[in-house]
Amino acid sequence: MTKLSSNALSRPSLIALAAALLAVSTTPALAQTGTDDVAEESDGDVIIVTAQKFEQKSTDVPITISAISSEQMERLGVSDLDELSNYVPGLNIQEQSANNPGIVIRGITSDSGSSQQAARVTLYYNGVDISRSRGSYQAIYDVERIEVVKGPQATLFGTASAVGAISIISAKPEAGFSGALTARLGNYDSRLVSGHINLGNDVIAARIAGEWKQRDGYIENLSDRQGDLYAQDQLGLRGSLRFTPSDALTIDLIGTYDQQRNSGTPFISGNFPTSAGPANIFGPANLSGAPAGISATVLGNDELGLRREVYDGNLTVSYDFADGWNFTTVNGYRKFDSQEVFDADGSAAWYLEFEEDSQGWQVSHESRFAYQDDNVRASFGWNYFHEDNFQSVPFSTEEGTFLQCTANLIPGMGCIAADGSVSAAGATAILTQGLATVLPYSSVFQNLGVNDSYSVFGDVRWTVTPRLELTAGVRGLIEKRKSGYYSVAPNSVLTGGPMIPSQSTTNGTLWSEDSFAAVLPRLNALYRLSDDVNIYATISKGRRSPTVNQTATSTSLIPEETVWNYEGGIKGSSGIFSGSLGVYYQKYDNFQVSRIVSDANDPSGQPIGSTVIESAGSASNLGVEAELQVKPTNWLTIFGNVGWIDGGIDDKPENGVYAGNRFRLQPEWQAAAGFTVNAPMGNGMRLFVTPSVTHRSRIFFETTNNPDIAQAPVTLVNVKGGISFADDRYELAVFARNLTDKNYLLDAGNTGGAFGYPTFIPAEPRFYGIQASAKF
Repeated sequence: MTKLSSNALSRPSLIALAAALLAVSTTPALAQTGTDDVAEESDGDVIIVTAQKFEQKSTDVPITISAISSEQMERLGVSDLDELSNYVPGLNIQEQSANNPGIVIRGITSDSGSSQQAARVTLYYNGVDISRSRGSYQAIYDVERIEVVKGPQATLFGTASAVGAISIISAKPEAGFSGALTARLGNYDSRLVSGHINLGNDVIAARIAGEWKQRDGYIENLSDRQGDLYAQDQLGLRGSLRFTPSDALTIDLIGTYDQQRNSGTPFISGNFPTSAGPANIFGPANLSGAPAGISATVLGNDELGLRREVYDGNLTVSYDFADGWNFTTVNGYRKFDSQEVFDADGSAAWYLEFEEDSQGWQVSHESRFAYQDDNVRASFGWNYFHEDNFQSVPFSTEEGTFLQCTANLIPGMGCIAADGSVSAAGATAILTQGLATVLPYSSVFQNLGVNDSYSVFGDVRWTVTPRLELTAGVRGLIEKRKSGYYSVAPNSVLTGGPMIPSQSTTNGTLWSEDSFAAVLPRLNALYRLSDDVNIYATISKGRRSPTVNQTATSTSLIPEETVWNYEGGIKGSSGIFSGSLGVYYQKYDNFQVSRIVSDANDPSGQPIGSTVIESAGSASNLGVEAELQVKPTNWLTIFGNVGWIDGGIDDKPENGVYAGNRFRLQPEWQAAAGFTVNAPMGNGMRLFVTPSVTHRSRIFFETTNNPDIAQAPVTLVNVKGGISFADDRYELAVFARNLTDKNYLLDAGNTGGAFGYPTFIPAEPRFYGIQASAKF
């Protein structure tokens, strides 16, 4: 395996860039924006936003926010949520599958699949928290914009936004008749069709939107029983209705359906050869899963891959009931049902075959009153959130194969032969002296979570002088967390005990629960240096809920994780320049980490392969984020951004094995740059092209910072360009992502690593194609 090294960008280069940005007094390339409703872009890329539940210029919002509009996504060729992170400093999205997205803001990850653990990053869809990992993936067709709010924002976005929030805002119905249709073809037989139809008047309007995309797998699977890996088959549908009986009252009703039928995740072994040759993490895989019939019975399907469905409903009512007063209520329901069958050992052996069956539903209600006059702006309200979900993990193996591959009981036999055949498949016959050749084994464990949260919040801004504004906010909450655990682990024929050491059978479902309370404040100050340039400072507290950790043998409490966030910055515009510069420092107590158990004597008492949640002690984060845009002419825009982070577990003896380690999935450096040519050609025609380069320094895939489970610096080149005509009604474009076909990893370690055989997931290769669009 190639040794992965770190990148060599220097701190002086960041200091020089920061000085240049400060000199031109800037706002961001991905325009600063809010996180609630639709904002309208004005000259100079200044956006009218509602981040603080009121309309205001983006430069007047005293918090760090980056956003990208639907037009910018089109220009950059962004068609999925993980692609967005290439262009927002401080954001990384690792989409191992639609069932397992990892969202990282400022180097802090939120990707746990456990039903017992709370999220760190709030993912919002039309104003409703959808942060539960297995139900959070959302297709991004027909959206107004996507916004990234950085730093703890409990007052504005709820308790899950311990490190920040991502808000997806769909396009709303409007008066008139309009529509759009896009079709795309590309390599790996990729196909996409998306579009919308809008019909209505000033009182009632409706909008129907959808997207279907399909692609062959880009990892060859040598198995004769399974297809190629990472194939995609996704469907999304959304219906929206807007009722505006008067200028004072707006009612929005939105229903969304999301479906995935994707092929298996390519967990490629770094140890086992295939018939194509020695182990190659960027070569073909041979993932066969459990035998047909047994896989369907134990794991729910004979085919590797994901079958997932999500149903979402949203009702929002906004009423201006008096001069300066508004009442808004946001109500949501979401249900997800996902089953993913995966081959965790990365080989053709019937060894570590699993399914994750994750299901759940949630309801939420928030109401708030808002008041605004020339000097005071205030909002206050309440929120209720309930979720009920479980994560069930069935396991299938063949006893002799498992023992031989895990413990090498028969010297010289090995697990996988040099030609890729499964030598361990003969172990059962030898171990039983010919009495049996195959001994199927299966077990299952399940964690459950039933959580309720009640909170009240308030936020007040006071205009002290025309130049100075002070804001204070607080959220108080009470939550009840109930955790369950269930497992069935029969005794093995060969060993007389459970096949996975330390796994046991519970007498039904074991439950434990506890209640908690917290107060989460924020303080902001904004000072106007001029009409176009502002400086701001923020102090806020974030919190990740305690984990009531119920296992088969014990109940424990992982204390709440808290963070104090301090940041300041400058944003504005001057002539052809716009951009932002921000500096932040974050201090964590009881930083929660997730790890996969790899020892039968693990103090957690959890079986090998299980995910354990524990406190790593104190941690800290120091970072700088800067974005710059230059527009020398009306047809040329040059943009760039950079983020630098020095963060991790504090290097103290009491922090144990994690002391001094960087956070997982946290690059020290992240940057993007490019330009857009948008040139009229006459007769209603326009030429456009946007090439871009993105860079990310080394990341570790585990908090243990194993250099073999890491990814070296990655630089990618993307481009989209084409021609539009008939005054932008029709468009033809070509695109390419990862133009240089760079080999790099999406993830590494995984469940196989707990058994001594880490697996590796290759990231996307070069994708290219052609796209046609029409508007009417």
